[in-house]
This record gives sequence, structure tokens and C-alpha cells, in this order.
Amino acid sequence: MAWRWRALPLLWVLIEGVFSRQWSAWMPQTVSAFRQTCVAIPCNFNFPDDLRPSVVHGIWYYNSPYPKNFPPVVLKSKTNTAHESYTGRTKFVGELQLGNCSLQIDKLSMELQGKYYFRADLGGYNQYTFSEHANLYILEEPFVVPPEEMASGSEAELTCLVPDNCPDMKPTVSWIDIEGLEHHSVYARLEENNAVWTHISTLKFLPSHKNNGQRLGCKVSFRGTDLEYKGFVTMDVKYAPQIVDINSSVETTEGTQVVFVCVVDSNPVSRVMWLKDDSLLKEDFTGNLTLELEYVTYNYDGIYVCAAENEFGRVNKSMGLAVMYAPWKPSVNASIIAVEGEAVTILCNTQGNPDPIISIIKDKQVLNSVIFENELVLEIPAVSHEHDGEYWCTAENQYGHSNSSFNLTVVFSPVVLPESKCTVTKDTVQCMCTVKSNPDPVIVFELPEKNLTISEINPEFVHSQRNGYMVSSILTLQTETGSPPLVFCSASNVYGKKVHELLFQDSNNQIWAKIGPVGAVVVFVILVAFGGYMIKTREKKNITESSSFIQTETSPSHSDGASSKKNLGKIENQFLSVSEKILLGKKQQPPNTDADYANIDFLKRNVKDSFTSTDELTEYAEIRVK
Repeated sequence: MAWRWRALPLLWVLIEGVFSRQWSAWMPQTVSAFRQTCVAIPCNFNFPDDLRPSVVHGIWYYNSPYPKNFPPVVLKSKTNTAHESYTGRTKFVGELQLGNCSLQIDKLSMELQGKYYFRADLGGYNQYTFSEHANLYILEEPFVVPPEEMASGSEAELTCLVPDNCPDMKPTVSWIDIEGLEHHSVYARLEENNAVWTHISTLKFLPSHKNNGQRLGCKVSFRGTDLEYKGFVTMDVKYAPQIVDINSSVETTEGTQVVFVCVVDSNPVSRVMWLKDDSLLKEDFTGNLTLELEYVTYNYDGIYVCAAENEFGRVNKSMGLAVMYAPWKPSVNASIIAVEGEAVTILCNTQGNPDPIISIIKDKQVLNSVIFENELVLEIPAVSHEHDGEYWCTAENQYGHSNSSFNLTVVFSPVVLPESKCTVTKDTVQCMCTVKSNPDPVIVFELPEKNLTISEINPEFVHSQRNGYMVSSILTLQTETGSPPLVFCSASNVYGKKVHELLFQDSNNQIWAKIGPVGAVVVFVILVAFGGYMIKTREKKNITESSSFIQTETSPSHSDGASSKKNLGKIENQFLSVSEKILLGKKQQPPNTDADYANIDFLKRNVKDSFTSTDELTEYAEIRVK
């Protein structure tokens, strides 16, 4: 340190080049030192050239330049005396004869902080107190200077300023509490300003948000002493926001309350927001933001985002809210009408959480279904009348179920069903034609052999019944002899026509079809025999008949087999000739013809054969005689 003070005369020579040889002085405006250490106040002065004193003396005053104010004497060279506060603490470290008035003060204490003035004493009246003065500052700790702004991820510097103005004590500087700093390093240099020296130690590092609020220290010590001084600074690291806590995804049911909390760490404080579908729900400049949903519905289902931003960046995190609810009433096709053969697509869609099981049902039969979907499609490439009817779309999950229905109406040409046929009873023939169609058909019975066409416009012969798309028309005619006529059922609508022959139960018999072929012969023989018997009896009683019903050559009881067969054939032919006069479907009677009837009451007999049921036993026979 001594070289610094020997350099002061050279500095003063340079200053003299600026000032003329008059009363003048120079010293630093401020100088500092640690308590209990020492400090040297550099000083130089000058006086007029015409004064040539043999001895030059000097006096340092504390806090006042005027002796009449009786300021404390720091040091007086002429008598080497000082105020009691400075006794044994002060000394000149420069040659007064050479204009060097530098002063050293040892064992500094806080009460010594203040202004110091120098007065030159050249003897006699040649004394002069200079207005220039030095401000002495006593330090308890070093200055730690942070950068103007410390941003995360950007290199930062901390500077520790240590005064180094004591020739007898050299400071040692180190950094403390620097653990956790990334990429840190220390650089030191000595800097002089107006003969005041400062030791500068620089700490370079890469701060992060973790270092915000961390306290770093600079420690100063002196060799050979136990003196130690520490200065600290708390780092203010600026950094972009970070979301340190947020709800995890939530699953709930409709009607419940949900609370979301987003905790943000940033410097400076960030603008925190809750958003859903890019819509702002709530915001505030805070460290945490709470979003309360009082009564959630399916509309609240979705992704919620907590976003935070400040001048150093932006961050966001998302979470999901799943609101569980029963499926909505399914949306289905409107009821439609389709022509048979067309393609039809049935679409059913709904919404539920979780996704439901969807089914399309007809007649309690599941036609198609999907699991965990919101839509179901049933395609019918070509509809037929079998597809006609009501369809149901059902949707179900663990929270409930719902359904919707719609109707598919298929229009189609008539279909004559297998049960369509003719049935012969004891005195009538009934023909039933059962048709399925949409729209309703026009049913006509055709008898080509009789050249007859009969429909509902003849209500005395045709009766119709309707049940949905089923129409049954019944034609009722009186029985006639001979082979059963051909009967056709014709059904037609705007989509087509169908002609179907109605079959009899037994095409080889007439009214006797029900009792079987053998039974018919037996009954017929009995009828003929009893008929002959009654006629013979009436002849014996001389009953006049308009016409003989049976003419026999011999009595039936005495006739042989050949005669019986001949008479039976004659009777049968005569019976058929009468029946032929009854038109099928019309009751005709020849004009001006008197008809007499012979009634034979056979009673109901208990005897039956293997071919004839009890209900089929003849109750009576009607024989018309011309």
C-alpha cells in the first residue's frame, strides 16, 4: 500500500500544473473503512511562492474548519497532540514539507465518522484553513450490489465493494451461501478513484426461479486479526409463471358442486385465468385462483385450462371434468313410408356419459346394437312387408336409460295368404280370401264357369274384415250339385295385383266332402232307400202327387242287386238335375212353377261309422219334387 502514498506528490505536481502557487488543497470527498480497521485520507496542499517557510506544520480538525469554533483536533504536527478521542490513533503519513498532508486514523469507531479539514501552519500569520474536506464513513459491512434486474436463465452478477484504504491492513474477500447457484464463478480486481482504493469481487452465475429469495453473502476478513465483516443481499429473480398445483381430472354426476384450485409461482405476480373452450371464466392477479362450479350439468363437461402470464412468459395446464349422466332421449328418423324393395336407413343417435349401449328393436327382437357409442345405423337394403311396423331405439348406461320409437310403413302389392280356401258346409259354400297389403286391396271373387264376379259391393254374398294390413273377404253361396266350381280371388292395389285360385278341401266331392267318400255313399243309399219307402207308402194311401219322385218296377224290398243299382242311378241323376237350377251365389226359381216338397225326418241317429263324425250325421234331408 505504501507505493500508493508515495505516488501522491506526483499526483500533486500534476494538479499544481492546473492551479497557480496560491493557498490550495486537494483530498478525496469521501473515503470509507471498516470499524476497528484503519484508514488513510490522501491530502496535498500548496501555498504562495513568495512564502519560504523553514518549517511547515499542519493541523487536522474534525467537523469544522474554523479554530474559533474549537473543533476537536485530530492531530497537530507542531505539538503532536490530539483530542482525547484521537489520542494514539492518528499520524501523518506524508511529508508536510513537500505539501503531502495525508492522515492515517487507526482503530476506527463509529463516533469518528464525519468531515475532516486540514489547516496549514507556515509560522507567524501564515496560517490557512482549507475549505476542501474529506467525508469519512465507517462501515459495519461491505456493500453487495445486485444487478438492476435478475431474470431466470440469464447470467447475473453480484458485486461486493470492499474499501482498501488502510496501508497496514489488506482485506480478504469471499462469497458465502452460494450453494445451489448454477455455473457460478468469482472474479476480483482493485480499483482506484481519486486516490481512494476499492477491492471489487464479482460473483457470476445463472439464476433460476429456485434462487428467488435466496440470500447471498460477501465476507471480508483481515490477516492476523479476528475481524470479520459480512454483507448480504436477497436475490430478486424474475421468472415466468409456473403452475405448481392444480386439481387432477374430476369425475362427478349432474347436480354436484366442483371446486378447482390453481396455484401459481411467479415473479412478478402473474395474471391467472381459468378458461374453458377458449372462453374466460375467471381471472385475477394472484398466486392462486379458485373456480367454483355450484351445480354442474352436462354442459360443464369438458377441458378446463388454468393459464398464467407475466412479462417473462406464459404457462398453462389443463384438466378434465367428466359429468356423468343418463342417455338423452334418442333422436331417430321421422316415421317414413317406403315402397317395398327400396333401401331404408334407420339412424339412432343420443348422448350420455359414459357412452351408452344403443339398440334398435322391433317386435321385442334386437335387430342391431352397439356398445359405448352415441350413434347406431341399421340399413335395410330392400324392405318388404315384413319390415313394416314400429321400431324402438333404446339407450342405456349405468345412470339410466331412455328410448324413442318411430314407424316404418311399407307399401306393397297384395299377398294372398295360405289360409285362403273354400269350405263346404251342409247347405253353403264359403270361400275365404285373406290378403295382406298396403294400402288396402280391392278383393274380387271370380267364378269363370258361371261368368260371375262378386265383391264387397254385393254385401248379401261378400263380407270383409280388416285387421291392420290383413283383409279377409268371405264369399257365401248355396250348395249346388255337381263338381265344385272354380273360384279365384283377385286382390289389387296401386302397387300390383294378385290372382289366386281358392282350393276346396276335397275337389272330388260336393257337400259330402266333410264326411268322406265312403260315408257319403252310405248316407246317400240310406236317403234313397227311405225316400223310396215313403213314396211307396204314400202310393198305398192313394195320395195324389203332381209328379212321381221315384218309379220302381218292383218293390225295393224284393228287388235284386241289379235293380237296386239301376234305381239308385236314376234317383241320383234326377237329384242333380234339380240342383243344377240353383246358380252359385244367386237364388233362382223358375217362373210359374209350383214346387212341392216332401220332408223326411230321419232324426238324429246315434249310430256312426268310422268315416263320419257325430256332428256330421244327417239331421234332415230336403227333396224337392217337380
